[in-house]
Amino acid sequence: MSFQMLTFEARNRIAVITINRPDKLNALNDATIGELGSAIDDARSRDDIGGIILTGTGAKAFVAGADIAELAEQGPVDGRKRSLRGQAIFTRFETSPKPTIAAINGYALGGGCELALACHIRIASENAKLGLPETNLGIGPGYGGTQRLPRLVGKGRALQLILTGEMIDAAEAFRIGLVNKVVPAGELLSAAEAMMQQILAKGPVAVALCIEAVNRGMEGTLDDGLAIEANHFGLLASTADMREGMQAFLQKRPAVFNGK
Repeated sequence: MSFQMLTFEARNRIAVITINRPDKLNALNDATIGELGSAIDDARSRDDIGGIILTGTGAKAFVAGADIAELAEQGPVDGRKRSLRGQAIFTRFETSPKPTIAAINGYALGGGCELALACHIRIASENAKLGLPETNLGIGPGYGGTQRLPRLVGKGRALQLILTGEMIDAAEAFRIGLVNKVVPAGELLSAAEAMMQQILAKGPVAVALCIEAVNRGMEGTLDDGLAIEANHFGLLASTADMREGMQAFLQKRPAVFNGK
């Protein structure tokens, strides 16, 4: 599959999706969002890919936001359609049974921050800047920011960031739990790949069901979430991967999982 707005490279069971509009600071226009949808669908469907890393071209920006030239022309019907389309595509990163890591190499603002929020894990370079500055433009977040950010950092911090439109650095993003880890810029991709390889060494069925349990459990009550967890725990007991993992532990050897 060929892309115009991003690159897609599969190596060592990892798909590295790189948004590639450096002249626009990797801003998300409609075409780029469409290609992101195709890329995540491709990665999710391929047997040779176990996880996805998402990043941006260059040292300045992960994604500096949406393409304002397109937003400036929208009316209410177009705006709602654009929001729903972007939300649906970003949700495919969030609900992927294969782990997704955002490697935030620079500005992650507006839609860029929302895209990172949709990934399971976020690793930022020291020079990353994050924020939801949409209120500066007289609009609000449209790709899930008002919903995912408070679930991640709490209602008060989320409202502060959304309402003030302020931009925070990587250290502050780490302090409030917006990113999982901060590394030197030159080590960003290697750190993301190392973490992904650590995950890929685990049982893939267990990884997928853990992602599903967390996602579904966040949307219901604690009792609902515990029921989901128990069901998954029982389901995993029927897998060959569980038997292999237990035997490997008892035999003091590395486990070799096959996803069954």
